[in-house]
Amino acid sequence: MTESMIRPPIKKLAPVKWMRTHLFSNWFNSLLTLAVGYLLITSVGPLLNWLIFDATFQGSGPDDCVEAGACWLFVKQRLNFFIYGFYPDEFQWRVDIMFALLAAAFVPQFIERFPGRKWLGIFGMTGLPIIGCVLIPGGILGLEEVGSSKWGGLMLTLILAYIGILASLPIGVLLALGRRSDMPVIRGLCVVFIEVWRAVPLITVLFMASVMLPLFLPDGVSFEKLARALIGITLWQSAYMAEVIRGGLQAIPRGQYEAANALGLGYWRKMGLVILPQALKLVIPGIVNTFISLFKDTTLVLIIGLFDILGAVQSTIADPAWQNVAIEGYVFVAFCFWVFCFGISRYSQNLERKLDTGHKT
Repeated sequence: MTESMIRPPIKKLAPVKWMRTHLFSNWFNSLLTLAVGYLLITSVGPLLNWLIFDATFQGSGPDDCVEAGACWLFVKQRLNFFIYGFYPDEFQWRVDIMFALLAAAFVPQFIERFPGRKWLGIFGMTGLPIIGCVLIPGGILGLEEVGSSKWGGLMLTLILAYIGILASLPIGVLLALGRRSDMPVIRGLCVVFIEVWRAVPLITVLFMASVMLPLFLPDGVSFEKLARALIGITLWQSAYMAEVIRGGLQAIPRGQYEAANALGLGYWRKMGLVILPQALKLVIPGIVNTFISLFKDTTLVLIIGLFDILGAVQSTIADPAWQNVAIEGYVFVAFCFWVFCFGISRYSQNLERKLDTGHKT
């Protein structure tokens, strides 16, 4: 029986005793509990009034909003722009299909006994990007082409994060293996790559990819701004991913390597069948934290003229008619980011519990 399977008995306390133990155990904790309780009582009510009870949900324009509450009418009227950016209305069904496929692939991952959950996850990581490359830009199979300059809003945020995550993970694995390689040339190249990209802020990477990179390309060779941003984000993120995975590789006991060698496994079979599965399991929190960081860092593409969901909100706030609704716009953006980041975090916790099979040395 492994160590993780031996669970200590859970001691249940009555509500009053629990409060005495955790909230009023001494004078300092009691004072802190009362202070926090007072802040909650005095702030939750006004906050709910502003968010819901005194808020404006219906109307025809900014004049219908009242000062006492939030003007969610602003979000309602500009929701299409926040989701799709400048994507043509008559082709937004393509984006809706991608949203539906994304939900169909990953929402079942939260349901333990959902049939075919594994295959849906594989589809989300392999088939979904291929379908997206056909539907979103168009230009093939009779679909009218929509340039990336018209992409924006939440759609663009998800594209940047999704492609960045899918591409940076395998590159990070290869870089981590290369940094621990016995071949000096490969190890040196990986070390230089990782340290250089980790030393450069993402905002600098985006600026270089958007402004400086075209100056070094041969005549007649060019990449769209979105493609250059995706390349920069992927390479930058893969350097951080490599260090997270390298930590997992270093945590594997030497006996695991020796056991794989004793079985006569080659390098790639040893890594793929013995070492990497254990290493990746150990660093799930670090990998997920890197994914969440990347998802939030996509807002930096605004500096190179790509309007993600935050850029779409900021451009709308600049409209003189909606200048007094900045808080509502930022609250909406924060809520969208919280939904996705919280979902990623919860899935990682479920995955950790499922893979918690103990660790033998």
